[in-house]
Amino acid sequence: MANHKSALKRIRSNESKRLRNKYQHKTTRNAIRTLRELTSKKEAEAMLPSVVTMIDKLAKTNVIHDNKAANLKSGLQVKVNNL
Repeated sequence: MANHKSALKRIRSNESKRLRNKYQHKTTRNAIRTLRELTSKKEAEAMLPSVVTMIDKLAKTNVIHDNKAANLKSGLQVKVNNL
């Protein structure tokens, strides 16, 4: 168990950050899955900017790596372009 007040606070803040990161990551994965399942080019083009923004936010906060974010965005753009 932690011996200092600051360590106790760190444990609490880490848990809240972990839950927030988990929620945002899962929400983004669901959005990516939904975008990949779309068959209408118009709907996919409308949804793409919001999904890209979600991916960028995850990369900015180091929930996912920058290169993974770039690969996801590139793959989604190719998918939308080929519809």
